[in-house]
Amino acid sequence: MKLKNYLNKTFTLISILFLFNICIHAQDSTKIKKDSLQLYSYSTISELSEQLDDIFNDNSFRNANWGVVIQSLKNGEYFYKRNEDKFFVPASNLKLFTTAGSLLLLGPDYRFSTNILLNGYQSGSTIYGDLVIQGRGDPTISGRFYNNDINLVFDTWIDSLLELGVTNIKGNIVGDDNLFDDIGLGNGWAWDYETDWYAAQSSAISYNDNCVDIKIYYDHKYDSVIVSSKPELRNIVILNNVKPAVGSEKTNIEVIRERGTNVINISGKFRKDTDTLITYATVQNPTQFAMLVLKNRLENRGIRVNGYAVDIDDYERAIDYNDLDLLFVSYSEKLNEIIKVVNKGSQNFFAEQLLKTIGLEKLGFGSVTNGVTAVKEIFADIGLNPDNIIMVDGSGLSHLNMVTPRQVVELLKYMYSNKKVYADYYNSLPIAGIDGTLGKRMKNTTAEKVVRAKTGFISYVRSLSGYAVTGDNEPIAFSMIANNFSVPVKLAENIQDLVCLRLTNFRRK
Repeated sequence: MKLKNYLNKTFTLISILFLFNICIHAQDSTKIKKDSLQLYSYSTISELSEQLDDIFNDNSFRNANWGVVIQSLKNGEYFYKRNEDKFFVPASNLKLFTTAGSLLLLGPDYRFSTNILLNGYQSGSTIYGDLVIQGRGDPTISGRFYNNDINLVFDTWIDSLLELGVTNIKGNIVGDDNLFDDIGLGNGWAWDYETDWYAAQSSAISYNDNCVDIKIYYDHKYDSVIVSSKPELRNIVILNNVKPAVGSEKTNIEVIRERGTNVINISGKFRKDTDTLITYATVQNPTQFAMLVLKNRLENRGIRVNGYAVDIDDYERAIDYNDLDLLFVSYSEKLNEIIKVVNKGSQNFFAEQLLKTIGLEKLGFGSVTNGVTAVKEIFADIGLNPDNIIMVDGSGLSHLNMVTPRQVVELLKYMYSNKKVYADYYNSLPIAGIDGTLGKRMKNTTAEKVVRAKTGFISYVRSLSGYAVTGDNEPIAFSMIANNFSVPVKLAENIQDLVCLRLTNFRRK
């Protein structure tokens, strides 16, 4: 037995050194060779646990904390536990809770809706009054589901207006975002996130993920760096402070939106031989942003607008919805497709919209507080202790979120047992070596296509939780969360990947 334990430990240590060598010298975990670590390993749970101890005891993480739970979905046996009931910052693993709550509370066929209403009356081809857009949190008014056509949804609305014979609007285009609160950023989000696309403000009305697309390229004809934005709006000011790179200088671009404004400063150096660069910046006041784009689109399509594009907060008249006429309703794709964006791509904005929409649908108002209250009630109903789930946002971007690894696995186990929603939940997760945030990890190994899991990453946090199948075809749920490490994040990923390989190779004696 001692000899077997020694051999197992030796195998594990060699595997760790192999993967770390890849990280240090190749900096690319996709270079794991197909012949490496592919042989199935017959052992007991006790032996497996010892091997996993060796992996998680790696000296590089001596100042860090690992929280781990690995459990059989066949018989409930724990393969491994480590700090299972301690709080950890989960990063984007929190999206597992947000998307599970949405499936359970809203249903996989749920569609976001947007109401297009008339505050006034129509006579002939003219609307005398205002067109009111009442948002209900739809995050998909973008090109994500429409072949990158960011205006297709608005064009569909305009088609409906043209079918009604409208060619002239004497009033304003009013964006009503009052079904959500006006707190666009999450509790505990870092101030220096504000420009970045992954921290776009949530709002009841959105457009293009509440971001501006920025294109940077070198114009050889005029020997200058060109910066353009999409959409182009009068209230979005792009300051081009990018200079051509000289000599050995590398392309290095910085995008900063001045706080509380839509003044976006693009600076840095750009090499002449660099391909066109696409980057993004968030916008201030997403509702006004969306309404300005809609007004421009209306006019481009031949519908004249005599008034202004305004946020309802700047609207001078009170709106009584009993006096408004509903012209039509716009619907999103189904929820089971939308959560694929949330989980596979780890899209924070979609997750925040989802949590607030849960609050709107279940408690009558879209706020993080209401969304968290609603999901915690359903979690309590399914046997999760809500006191062990601290949610302050829907995406996991905040360091104030805390969960225990056991709670993560308990959630995964419940979703696995719920046949009504499990397939949609499972299909929303990244597939190792294939797509999403796991597309480049565990390629050409036994874990490829076998592991489906949600990644998570913010400063000093790397998490991975989801489902796998052993070499015996035994389904398992797992959660691995690293907190407070100071080494390169690639080392944490390699430990997680190695554990996944060990699990997918594992066969009981």
